[in-house]
Amino acid sequence: MKVILNKDLATLGEEGDVKDVAAGYARNFLFPRGIALVYNERTKKIFEERREEIEGRKALKRQDASGLKEKLEALSLVLVMPAGSNGKLYGAVTAQTITDELTKNGFQIERKKIEIPGNTIKSTGKYNVLIKLYESAVAECSITIEGQPVKTETKAPAAPQRRGRRDNPPGPRGEGTPPVNSGEGAAVQDNPVTPVTENSRSPADSEHSEE
Repeated sequence: MKVILNKDLATLGEEGDVKDVAAGYARNFLFPRGIALVYNERTKKIFEERREEIEGRKALKRQDASGLKEKLEALSLVLVMPAGSNGKLYGAVTAQTITDELTKNGFQIERKKIEIPGNTIKSTGKYNVLIKLYESAVAECSITIEGQPVKTETKAPAAPQRRGRRDNPPGPRGEGTPPVNSGEGAAVQDNPVTPVTENSRSPADSEHSEE
């Protein structure tokens, strides 16, 4: 389906552009939001009458892009990333990484407008990335990637575990403690019986024996 854009849409085009889109996309998204109209003789005439107004807005966009280009090319970004001693990064610098860094510096740049040589940066050094602005305006931004050494923690060797004595292994309940005597057995041990001898007889016993 052929439509004419009534508003700018970053993923499709600018106001006044004529585009071929899927019918479902037009009916379900573009038309309900007023982003586009069906392209026909009537809408074509409407936009012809608005042509001067549309071109005036485009001229302002070109002027803004020119000023933004100068600011971006004067900017020198420095990114500090974890890296090894050989300069290899523990990861990669992507377009999203640069977008986030530009946001910190006050620039709102979409990720898809940033072009990195090789798509990603995986080593320290100086690089130039391209940033598409408006129409043919492209800014060349300088980026320096510095390595941050990664600290590695050394663990102390584990102390050897001492094994318990196996002379008296713990039982299921005793936990290795000696048994405790109780009851009659304990009484016998506490009060031992003294054996009777001839010399130990009492005088009463001697008198009974003489009778």
